[in-house]
Amino acid sequence: MSARDLYTTPVASTTWEVPASGAARFSWDYDDGRERLLSLYQKGKDKQWDSMKRIAWETEVDPYDALGVPDRSIAIFGTPHWERMNERERADVRRHVASWQFSQFLHGEQGAVICASRLVESVPDLDAKFYGATQVMDEARHVEIYSKFLREKLELIYPINDKLGRLLSDTLSDPQWDMPYLGMQVMIEGLALAAFGLIRDMTTKPLPKQILAYVMQDEARHVAFGRLALREHYRHISDAERREREDFVIEGCYLMQDRLRGTEVWENFGISEKESKALLDNSEAHKMFRGLLFSRLVPCVRDIGLWSERVQGVFADLGVLDLARQDLEVLMRQDEEVAEKLETEAARAEEQARKEEVDAVIAEAAAE
Repeated sequence: MSARDLYTTPVASTTWEVPASGAARFSWDYDDGRERLLSLYQKGKDKQWDSMKRIAWETEVDPYDALGVPDRSIAIFGTPHWERMNERERADVRRHVASWQFSQFLHGEQGAVICASRLVESVPDLDAKFYGATQVMDEARHVEIYSKFLREKLELIYPINDKLGRLLSDTLSDPQWDMPYLGMQVMIEGLALAAFGLIRDMTTKPLPKQILAYVMQDEARHVAFGRLALREHYRHISDAERREREDFVIEGCYLMQDRLRGTEVWENFGISEKESKALLDNSEAHKMFRGLLFSRLVPCVRDIGLWSERVQGVFADLGVLDLARQDLEVLMRQDEEVAEKLETEAARAEEQARKEEVDAVIAEAAAE
């Protein structure tokens, strides 16, 4: 079945064109680059992996309980709408919520492929081009993974959210070389990384946990790449240039806040956009979820130097200013450790299965 047939609403075209501008930059300086970026590039090479071999795609998934997360994490849980639903309808909600989340992950990752490609083309430094090239491969792998999960396990796909599409368009259409860093590495991936982590830690199902843990292992490097490059660059920009980038962050934060509501999901269940916004804005669970999703973004914005009173005021308005104290290095190390632990457990399980198979063959031979 074509992916086009799995969309919740008809997709007029399977391609989306975003006008792009800006210069392609070559560098004739082939000397050694910055140590930290080259170290990240080496790590990017060392950590390449094959999703068809590393992920246990044979694992069965119930599309109506794909994530196994508590129902209280669903935005309309406890509302009159939820209470009127029978169990079959609630199962359908679980499927749609999981599909919407992973569909936005999928579309965001394709945006990341394009942005990483633009970075390789436009950044002035060769060491950044080197690392960006590894990221292109990482992001292509993530698109492959999320697409396969949606098509084969959930059999349901949502179109790209309008707000995410707008932020991607703004990011790609800006001619300045640092904007794909800021829009993708900091804004979109910062929020996505936190969302991946929330679901990874809540899910009781092995396949989505494995997918998210391994993707996050890559994404931790990508956010580090953006931080390293932008922190250095933003030390030397003018006040006008800094204000322009702060404006981009501010608008992006409000766009992403709106995106997190997922109003297109609730419209499929007869809840208007206006009503679902009101429900979510008054939901304590949604407020907590929204706050956690900014846990990677806020300290990263502070770290790269876009930390004016205006930006802090926006984060205060969103109720996430206190997240500036989060230690990004600790969070990234934890992401890598979770993936490594899962892989070790999978290897042990495979070894045990082989041992049991050999023992069974020996026992069968001895019995003859």
